[in-house]
Amino acid sequence: MTNLGDLEVFASVAASGSMSQAAKALGYSPAVISKRIKRLEEKLGARLFQRTTRQISLTEAGHGFHQRILAVLEGLEEAEDFVSGRSNTLNGTLKVSAPTSFGRMHVAPHLKGFMDRHPSLVINLVLSDEFIDIVAGGYDLAIRIADLSDSSLVAKRLAPVRRVLCASPGYIAQYGLPQSIDELRHHRCLPAHNNDLWRLEGPEGPTSLRPEGMLITNSSEVIREAVISGLGIALRSTWDIGAELKSGTLVQVLPAYESSKSVALSAVYPSRSFLPAKVRLFIDYLADLYGPIPFWDQQSEI
Repeated sequence: MTNLGDLEVFASVAASGSMSQAAKALGYSPAVISKRIKRLEEKLGARLFQRTTRQISLTEAGHGFHQRILAVLEGLEEAEDFVSGRSNTLNGTLKVSAPTSFGRMHVAPHLKGFMDRHPSLVINLVLSDEFIDIVAGGYDLAIRIADLSDSSLVAKRLAPVRRVLCASPGYIAQYGLPQSIDELRHHRCLPAHNNDLWRLEGPEGPTSLRPEGMLITNSSEVIREAVISGLGIALRSTWDIGAELKSGTLVQVLPAYESSKSVALSAVYPSRSFLPAKVRLFIDYLADLYGPIPFWDQQSEI
């Protein structure tokens, strides 16, 4: 049987991409780390890392092995927690990925409540609008806003997501209110920061539109500020502009058309037999916080 300590060393090197960093984290010398990786490779009869003078990276075999041994190590940690009665006492680091705007608005303000309950836990919250490979990046979970029906990851639905067409009263006063989807082609529409299609569901069923506007940006928050300022019509999530809809700063346009109901706010994590307590409790905390009718939709009154 493979030495469990060697598996821990391998997982640390894979997560950090550095033998010296793994050595520092585990309290070993780089020479010991190198020796144990070599021993594991000889045991398996396969090269797990590609090494150069400047970097180290997983081979294809190493990547597959890494995905599979994470379940073993985390299952062992879960079993130890169960036996020692520490299943609700969280330690270590919880690494979470979340979309930039959502993380800033609806995750960061609520971390204190969770961390006050678990003072020994460190949370590493990484905000990015890029697709993150949570396995390769060593993440415990990711918060995603998408249709995950075809995902190979395990997904826990946290809340529904509504995306609505909206504009400022100033824009409507200047350019008028569109009465149909076709009329949108004659308005100033603000494309999404990632240039995604507007996928909508209306009286005639699913429809899509690729808006072409005067503003191109890689920032969702720039689009948000642009629609509030009166630059055009945008498709925005109610978690993002619920307060503006309630106050009248923004007005819903073509209310018969909204985004697909298959899009949801979810927590995703690799398929594992044992879910670490820190992941399970954080997911439960977010699910209770948002609920089936999240507070941003309750506030927006739309």
